[in-house]
Amino acid sequence: MQIVGAVLERSGAAAPFSQSRPFTVGALTLDPPRRGELLVRIEAAGICHSDLSVVDGNRVRPTPMLLGHEAAGIVEEVGDGVMDVAPGDRVVMTFLPRCGECAGCRTGGRLPCEIGTAANSTGTLVAGSTRLHRTLGDGTLQDVHHHLGVSAFATHAVVSRTSVVPVDADVPPEIAALLGCAVLTGGGAVVNAGRPEPGDRVIVVGLGGVGMAALLVAVAFGHEVVGVDAVAAKLELAHELGAADSFSPAAAAERGIRAPVVIEAAGSARAFETAIALTAAGGKTVTVGLPAPDARASVSPLQLTAEARTVVGSYLGSAVPSRDIPRYVDLWRAGRLPLERLVTSHVALEQIDQAMDRLAAGGELRQLIRFEGNTS
Repeated sequence: MQIVGAVLERSGAAAPFSQSRPFTVGALTLDPPRRGELLVRIEAAGICHSDLSVVDGNRVRPTPMLLGHEAAGIVEEVGDGVMDVAPGDRVVMTFLPRCGECAGCRTGGRLPCEIGTAANSTGTLVAGSTRLHRTLGDGTLQDVHHHLGVSAFATHAVVSRTSVVPVDADVPPEIAALLGCAVLTGGGAVVNAGRPEPGDRVIVVGLGGVGMAALLVAVAFGHEVVGVDAVAAKLELAHELGAADSFSPAAAAERGIRAPVVIEAAGSARAFETAIALTAAGGKTVTVGLPAPDARASVSPLQLTAEARTVVGSYLGSAVPSRDIPRYVDLWRAGRLPLERLVTSHVALEQIDQAMDRLAAGGELRQLIRFEGNTS
């Protein structure tokens, strides 16, 4: 079938992207789903730093690639062997397929799926090939790589059944989309990796989409939360969303703020160092941000030893999506998880270059692409 999507032509384009224009928005051919796969009509897709990291070259991925990994949509067709999802179902799309059987999957979310990780690295679906193609000016048919098994910056996507979690129709597309990355990653950093005790204070360093989702989930579970960010507007929003306090990194250090669980969600070495400094003796620092591969931080081994500290890396919030997404849906339904507050703006697919510029500038939590005529 013919679809329209935003293809990243090259990584490492110079900012501003509205001038270098690394994306091409145009027609592609999408193959029908094969065994174990689904055709999904995309309703809403979030724009995340993991997309930006491919655009600016911090994450090396094969190109051309159709980006987008945080999304929700309606199933239109299922391939052979798919028995538990049907056309008409709304699904959340997640960026790490989970086979449920490999050594990684057997860790209950602590380690990524080995099969899903391998496919994500090569830009294919878990079956080992692509479903996306386009015709070049000379008539040549070119394969287009998938982004993290999803490729949601398009009107439709073919994905593995292991990349989606069905949700009930009462969950709006914009809420469902956020569940696939921001909430799984940020919320999971708290409940799966951090595991604060009842009444524990939680500090969140970096109040972007993932960090603010971590804040919302920690508040929903009854914790006193302190937000830390360099952007004043985000500190104000943190208060509105239930934070007991919010500080710049310098102010937090000056006041001697500490907590037994600190979540680092900024994806920078400096933020990681800040998170370490704000962790109480005996406490746990959870790092969920994705800095540049060559980023390096300075940590005192003596401090870790003498104060019995723990540092935990958490990918996708150490989540098992089929287990965790229903938990967040229940909190949202109960009015305890106002995920709609994470959406700071809406953009058209054709505005993707400008949206990446705004994300890089640090002023956005989640920009959502809405597909005209695709929303139920």
